[in-house]
Amino acid sequence: MKTITLKDIPSPVHTALKQRAHRHGRSLNKEILACLEMAVAPAPVNVQGMLLDIRAHRAALPGTLTDRLIRKADQGRP
Repeated sequence: MKTITLKDIPSPVHTALKQRAHRHGRSLNKEILACLEMAVAPAPVNVQGMLLDIRAHRAALPGTLTDRLIRKADQGRP
């Protein structure tokens, strides 16, 4: 495992971390690790919500992509 040394921690931050550690029954080091893990963890994805958004977006689009529409779009491209 790697080691990180934190310097110049403001007193209010140190106090808050100590209080959090006490509330969670952890050492100060374990509490800081838990905070760091939460900070870098990927955000949970709401798949159902995302699918609803995609479906709503698709419903707002015109129906079928035709060759004519593709040619028209290509006319404005270099």
